[in-house]
Amino acid sequence: MSYVNGKEILPDNILSEVQKYYSGGLIYIPLQAEKRCRWGTRTSTKKLLEKRNQEICHKKNNGASIKELMEEYHLSYDTIKKIIYR
Repeated sequence: MSYVNGKEILPDNILSEVQKYYSGGLIYIPLQAEKRCRWGTRTSTKKLLEKRNQEICHKKNNGASIKELMEEYHLSYDTIKKIIYR
């Protein structure tokens, strides 16, 4: 994300309206809702986490303790519980 001067892209009337609410600082303007991507759609992270969580459930069903899973996956007790009981 890059910095753009409001004077360069906003009409004068809109710029003066924005300045009434916030002047002299940086403002983040989010994408419109319909243009936003859902989390995990641009990378493989979501799929990797789903696979990891399936492995955790499988190991728990085959007798692994929560403590063993915590140590193997470096996750907290509560996180392992959430994955297992989801």
